[in-house]
This record gives sequence, structure tokens and C-alpha cells, in this order.
Amino acid sequence: MSTTHYNPDIVQFIDVLADTGSHYRIEEMEDLYIDDLAFLVLTAEGEVARLSKAQMLGEFTSRRDAGEPPLSTDKRILHIEEQGDQATAVLYRHMSKQADPALYELRLRKVDGNWRVAGETVTPWPNLEQGKGFLPPRTKAWPAAA
Repeated sequence: MSTTHYNPDIVQFIDVLADTGSHYRIEEMEDLYIDDLAFLVLTAEGEVARLSKAQMLGEFTSRRDAGEPPLSTDKRILHIEEQGDQATAVLYRHMSKQADPALYELRLRKVDGNWRVAGETVTPWPNLEQGKGFLPPRTKAWPAAA
């Protein structure tokens, strides 16, 4: 999907965010997330784990300090919804061949004129070939408009 119809400042922010995080540049990451960040991850048990900014950055710091290779910056912006100084971006993200692709929802907020991540939700990328949709098929005909 083309990103040309989205706010170029948000698209650029997402590019910087993916590159910065994928290369474990922690000091730069600090500035990209607001202090009261809510980082939500769907666990294998079907629960939602909430990580703080410090916990999320701690994971990336640990990977960097252990000498882990950079993550892939592979991503695709699926949608951006902007409302004034807030925006929501939905992304496809695949960080490694050893990791599953994921669906990311970024909740962005403009702070002092710059976009920042206020919240992030990560869920497994769905198997679209087997998807049935979130609502069951209709069993009754929709009434015709008068």
C-alpha cells in the first residue's frame, strides 16, 4: 500500500523508529517514546503483558549488550489515522526470520511539535488464508433501503 497519502512526518517518524529500535540505539530510542509508555504484547497464553518504557528499553539494552545482531527493519504501513496531535498507525512488522511477523498498533502523540510513541500493541500476524473475519456471516437478509 502506498504511504503517499499519509502525513509524511508520521511516515518518516515510523521509519526512524524502526531503524533506531532495530539497531538498539537506546539513547535515541529514549526520545522516541513518552515516559508513561504502555507497551502491550499478546502472550502465548492469550494474556496481555504490559511493559513500561523502562522494561521495553531494558529488553533492547540487554540484546544490544549481549551482542545480538540488528533486527530487520522490514515493515509495511497498513493504515494511519490522524486526529490533531494524536495518531494511530497499524503496521506489518517482521524483525527476523527466526521470529513470527507481527501486527503493530502504534499510538502516537505529538509532543513539543514532534511525534512520539505513547503506546504500542503487538499481536501475532494473522493467518489470512484461514481467517473467517471477526464477525460471523449473516444468517438474515439485510433489510432493503426504503
